[in-house]
Amino acid sequence: MAKSSSLNVRVVEGRALPAKDVSGSSDPYCIVKVDDEVVARTATVWRSLSPFWGEEYTVHLPLDFHQLAFYVLDEDTVGHDDVIGKVSLSRDAIAADPRGIDSWINLSRVDPDAEVQGEICLAVQMLEDALGRCLRCHVLQARDLAPRDISGTSDPFARVFWGSQSVETSTIKKTRFPRWDEVLELRAAPGAPSPLRVELWDWDMVGKNDFLGMVEFPPQVLQQKPPNGWFRLRPFPRAEEDSGGSLGALRLKVRLTEDRVLPSRYYRPLSELLATAVLGPAEEDAASPLAVLEELTSGDCRQDLATRLVKLFLGQGLAGPFLDYLTRREVARTTDPNTLFRSNSLASKSMEQFMKLVGMPYLHEVLQPVISRVFEEKKYMELDPCKMELGRTRRISFKGAPSEEHVREASLGLLTGYLGAIVDAIVGSAGRCPAVMRLAFKHLHQRVEERFPQTEHEDVKYLAISGFLFLRFFAPAILTPKLFDLRDQHADPQTSRSLLLLAKAVQSIGNLGQQLGQGKEVWMAPLHPFLLRSVSRVRDFLDRLVDVDEEEEAGGPARALVPRSATVREGYLLKRKEEPGGLAPRFAFKKRYFWLSADALSYAKSPEWQTRSSIPASHIRAVERVDEGAFQLPHVMQVVTQDGAGALHTTYLQCKNVNELSQWLSALRKASAPNPDKLAACHPGAFRSARWTCCLRAERSAAGCSRTHAAVTLGDWRDPLDPDAETQMVYRQLLLGRDQLRRKFLENSSVDTTPEAGTVKGSGSLEGACPDALARQKAAAARLLEVLADLDRAHEEFQQQEEGTVAPGPLGP
Repeated sequence: MAKSSSLNVRVVEGRALPAKDVSGSSDPYCIVKVDDEVVARTATVWRSLSPFWGEEYTVHLPLDFHQLAFYVLDEDTVGHDDVIGKVSLSRDAIAADPRGIDSWINLSRVDPDAEVQGEICLAVQMLEDALGRCLRCHVLQARDLAPRDISGTSDPFARVFWGSQSVETSTIKKTRFPRWDEVLELRAAPGAPSPLRVELWDWDMVGKNDFLGMVEFPPQVLQQKPPNGWFRLRPFPRAEEDSGGSLGALRLKVRLTEDRVLPSRYYRPLSELLATAVLGPAEEDAASPLAVLEELTSGDCRQDLATRLVKLFLGQGLAGPFLDYLTRREVARTTDPNTLFRSNSLASKSMEQFMKLVGMPYLHEVLQPVISRVFEEKKYMELDPCKMELGRTRRISFKGAPSEEHVREASLGLLTGYLGAIVDAIVGSAGRCPAVMRLAFKHLHQRVEERFPQTEHEDVKYLAISGFLFLRFFAPAILTPKLFDLRDQHADPQTSRSLLLLAKAVQSIGNLGQQLGQGKEVWMAPLHPFLLRSVSRVRDFLDRLVDVDEEEEAGGPARALVPRSATVREGYLLKRKEEPGGLAPRFAFKKRYFWLSADALSYAKSPEWQTRSSIPASHIRAVERVDEGAFQLPHVMQVVTQDGAGALHTTYLQCKNVNELSQWLSALRKASAPNPDKLAACHPGAFRSARWTCCLRAERSAAGCSRTHAAVTLGDWRDPLDPDAETQMVYRQLLLGRDQLRRKFLENSSVDTTPEAGTVKGSGSLEGACPDALARQKAAAARLLEVLADLDRAHEEFQQQEEGTVAPGPLGP
């Protein structure tokens, strides 16, 4: 049994941000932090006060995280980036609503005294002697303090207050991990009992000292259970300052998911019900788990559910039958072929998420070369006369100021050049499309053809496939390459406009040219001849795409999204030499090309280099960030390994930016997740000049001074399938519809449940149904309710066991 905690975070957009540049605009981006750990950085949106990011992250977390924070900054080419403001959300605020947070939130000012982090270790005793009461506070050490000095460290000291008395520790220079080991004694003053407050400060020779954080304990705690252990530092209590919107606002979507995942055997009955549903008749199904889920969910919840279901059935080798089941239901209730799969139904969302889960390598192979050309060449393209900027097109023509006609002709040539490469890549890729995707499209083609066999509906079977592949996969990836991992950054405004024109054209091709000339964008007309010529090629491509053998049978072998031997991440990193000798820190790092699989982290001088060095993933004991001050370099991480003799070795690697660092950290932590004996603490500095740069200890073998973060990882389409976790989520969703299911089938089956009656959308009426079918539906509903009740009991039993193990008092034998 395991407990899981994950945050689904979407940084949607900002509005009314203040201008930080002399141009009257800003170049905003967001940093996302969980407690003290930076987990993501959005792309920079250039020259915008109302930026749209649309970036989504799933962050897997330890259960005891405290706070999620979003910092908005303005990127500057020279000097430090300007801080615009922040949004801070406590764990309790996020967990208050199971649906999460989805709203605009005003940015607040960043107050240095409130930007505290880290922990302090204390041991407090309350003593009584002839002179009266005495408080003895043993200040041992602190860790992960905020860096207040330009060197990336601090000069911390502690100040202890009890009643009217205060006393200080010594100051320890240049460290975020001070070790005082000092005992401070304070005598009780007459009057009521007083709380104990311990403050940490950064000592400054010039100017006032900087606040690092505090802890406070009320008198009753001091008397009943004096503090002994590690305590999280907090800012001074103060009312939350509301900027009144003067700093702008962020639109955020945040949802926290915490759950207990039971052993696999408890989920087997529900898994069997789900498998039985997808292999049975879909049209009359109204009481299976899938039918209930389809009726209950909507919006973002439906998209999340679709992702979970696709992963679940991929893990069972039933992704094809699952998608076919949903297709049959969707097709059966569609009367107008023009509306087929146009809504965000569970069928549409499931196919969309399925393509993203299994088709991302295929998408990258097809689109990456052309998208890279568009970004690198930065050609000006525009067909809309209302948006043409003739002054920016002089690079196209050297015969004076170009006319609209010249700009249109040049842009048309560039667009058709890029589009030709895109269409060529797509129509030539049928054999490279994953077999499981081709088989899903084949079933879709067959079901639509069976439902609409008339000659006038000849194109419907093509439109059903191209509506997914072109309109929901290729076109969105062209429009926003950053969201599909095709680029590290969002496009600048000019390139973004070029991508929009290309995406519109690909959408028109995916619609088989049926809507050409019918919209308001008549300025797209010069492209129509090229688009119509491409339509016949796309039809031929779709015919070849669905011409595939039935390789997967229902209940066939489960598919891993990524084989163990496959490379899950690769690229150039800077690796520190094992024994750099007298080299300056920045020159001790050499460029190497790295490959990571589930089995090993390998590297060589270049991708073509035949000789590779390798670190087995099973030897990894920790993967952590390194303080910038350790080597005077940003974005450095360490991989701590253990050899056969038990000795620890550290490999230091530098990444290009914070996002690349977060992605490598996450991938390496996942690869080493099954390893035993992982380190609970390590050094975030380096051992240089005969001491650790972090805690200043002189022993190379000294125990780590900072907690490790093995549980903090980013969700990714390459993640291993976890059928138990997915089934647990399905169970939670089904609980929401349990009462509705009971009323419909077991308490009053004669009630009208048509969509018009408004009780259950799309479920069909039970009145007039075949008695045999109605009996089967009642039996299915009863069985589902029984399975849910069994899972309820299992969760209650495990919860009682947990409470029993942590209950106070002596434990039995």
